[in-house]
Amino acid sequence: MSQGVEFNRLLLEMRSMQMEAMAKSRAQAAPVAEAGAPSFSQMLDQAVDKVNGTQKVATDMATAFEVGQSGVDLTDVMIASQKASVSFQAMTQVRNKLVQAYQDIMQMPV
Repeated sequence: MSQGVEFNRLLLEMRSMQMEAMAKSRAQAAPVAEAGAPSFSQMLDQAVDKVNGTQKVATDMATAFEVGQSGVDLTDVMIASQKASVSFQAMTQVRNKLVQAYQDIMQMPV
């Protein structure tokens, strides 16, 4: 449960950093992005939602297997569980790289 709390705290920090960066970038002229191209924050939100969806599917399958629901195979439950685990680990690594990049940028001399 502490991973979920830590993840939510990190998301809040990242959104805060995003708001600060947006406020600073408004003062500077930025190149216009392609029309219809998703922003970085949208892509990150989609990735987080996809990881959350994968974890929900794995949890639902495990619960269905535990209560003996027909049509749910142990192999499928284990595969879904591993997919959720791998996707969460990948998201954690992305988060770590983002935090490290932010810290590196903040330590650069101006």
